[in-house]
Amino acid sequence: MEMVLRLASQKAAVIFSTSSCCMCHAIKRVFCKLGVNPTIYELDEDSKGREMEKALNCLLGRGPSVPVVFIGGKLIGSTDNVMSLNLSGHLIPKLKEAGTIWL
Repeated sequence: MEMVLRLASQKAAVIFSTSSCCMCHAIKRVFCKLGVNPTIYELDEDSKGREMEKALNCLLGRGPSVPVVFIGGKLIGSTDNVMSLNLSGHLIPKLKEAGTIWL
């Protein structure tokens, strides 16, 4: 858990993902279209990926654990949370506050 929280707090926008997950791909595209360059941890390509996935499951209180997004070191959640924030117009202000976008 400590490792996940440490990694999430080191950058303004962090996505924990797996390389073959279509929902992970969708979230990465949303961030890209907004001009955000998030730090992405592909759990299936990381030697500690299983440990991180277990910690993410605990943080979310459920599985599957990816994608999981942190902005400004704060847990935003999974696909449904990110898409809801985006559609409601609240995602961009969070990203601006964290310093990931300036316009």
